[in-house]
Amino acid sequence: MIMRKIRILWTDDEIEALKPHIYFLEEKGYTIDICSNGNDTVDLVRNNSYDLIFLDEHMPGLSGIETLRLIREIRTDIPVVMITKSEEEDIMEAAIGSEIADYLIKPVKPKQILLAIKKILDQRRLVTEKTTTDYRQEFSRIGNMITAARTFSDWTELYRKITFWESELEKSTDQGMTEILKMQENEANNSFTRFVMNSYLSWLNPMNPDNPLLSPSLFSKKIFPLINKNRPLFFILIDNMRFDQWKIISAELAGLYRIIEEDIYFSILPTATQFSRNSIFSGLMPSQIANSMPQFWINDDEDEGKNNFEEELFRSLLKRNSLEYRWSYSKVSSTAEGKKVNEKIRQMLENDINILVFNFVDILSHARTDIGVIRDIADDEPAYRSLIRSWFIHSSLFELLKILSAHQVRIIFSTDHGTIKVQNPVKVIGDRKTSSNLRYKMGRNLDYDPRQVFEVKYPEKAFLPKTNISSRYIFALNKDFLIYQNNYNYYAGYYKNTFQHGGISMQEMMLPFAVLEPVS
Repeated sequence: MIMRKIRILWTDDEIEALKPHIYFLEEKGYTIDICSNGNDTVDLVRNNSYDLIFLDEHMPGLSGIETLRLIREIRTDIPVVMITKSEEEDIMEAAIGSEIADYLIKPVKPKQILLAIKKILDQRRLVTEKTTTDYRQEFSRIGNMITAARTFSDWTELYRKITFWESELEKSTDQGMTEILKMQENEANNSFTRFVMNSYLSWLNPMNPDNPLLSPSLFSKKIFPLINKNRPLFFILIDNMRFDQWKIISAELAGLYRIIEEDIYFSILPTATQFSRNSIFSGLMPSQIANSMPQFWINDDEDEGKNNFEEELFRSLLKRNSLEYRWSYSKVSSTAEGKKVNEKIRQMLENDINILVFNFVDILSHARTDIGVIRDIADDEPAYRSLIRSWFIHSSLFELLKILSAHQVRIIFSTDHGTIKVQNPVKVIGDRKTSSNLRYKMGRNLDYDPRQVFEVKYPEKAFLPKTNISSRYIFALNKDFLIYQNNYNYYAGYYKNTFQHGGISMQEMMLPFAVLEPVS
């Protein structure tokens, strides 16, 4: 049943012969205007509003292609279906190049026309109906998975499923289902934070057989075993990239690369670059770095950059494991730096492993907090994902991957931590030496409600450095963020709905690890 009259323009120099088709569509509830030439079609489009145009290619006077170009000068948004007797490739290419919605070869049947209409105009509605029905069937199963989750494997399976449904419901116009999924995701995150609080310290015991893969083991367990001296390996770390954002990027690589492994590993706490990324490149926990290589560790309360020694930390990791590889390290924070890296592809192909750190997503996250227009553009998760997709397809990284796809290389994609859109301010009192991150605090004079945070009173148990003998760490849970009482209302409003990292959530801790090979 069609609730709104859809108006269609059908142009064909033999339109009288198509009357049975038109009657058929009118019986289905569509309004059909007819036309027999290109000039009149252009006038009708200029003076009327149409949902769809069927356009004959071979007509006296203006051809279908010429008419289409004139239509596009007036309206770029109306879907056009080209209908022709010809199957000549140049005509098809010209029509497709003019961004037609579909292409049909005469003679066409009424049901073929109806299918084209439904495919173009009803697709969103049909997708919504099917997606909504499918998610309703999954709703109870997801709820049961949340209740039953006991191990990190349970949580990775659940997080994959929630991420999948976020993507599916994004295609739908049913906002009600999207809101229900958000409620389930929030429920899952609340349960996940309890799981981490109960399990995290035990994960740091190397003898525990139930540990997930954590940041310090990423190279030893997942990357080093893939190095083959006859095949260059490129390890691409995109700072601050969530699993859902990886899925968006991976979709753009279809046709160039096939994914031969896609896994999820866990970031250490805090889920912040200073801790998680240094841990990845050193193969050590933060306090182990601070104790054994203090020259490469910058404390939270110091002004220097916190990740200026990744290359040195990786060199120490190789030395400690007696590994001899030809390797390179590059950090890319701008388009110019990316282009310089791409100019060195020939040299990189001579290496066993090339490490590339791309900082764009992290830069975007901070810019979104500080710049109002960026916050408006990336107002929610779908918009944020869309912005990341736009960056990627226009980035020097994508250009690099296109070039590398012609070579016998192996690509690894991963990240150091994720991020979450925070909602709920939690009051904390601290002194001037307390760390400034909104998702965790480290200091000696912290005052807070212990029921609202995950507290680590003895940082050495979590292998975390401390600047004072009485220092402790606290971590924000789910969508909370930690705000000092000074000017509390201003900062609570300023940081609400921004993307932050450092605390405990599925989005910050459960991270993508993917291995790709060129299709060719």
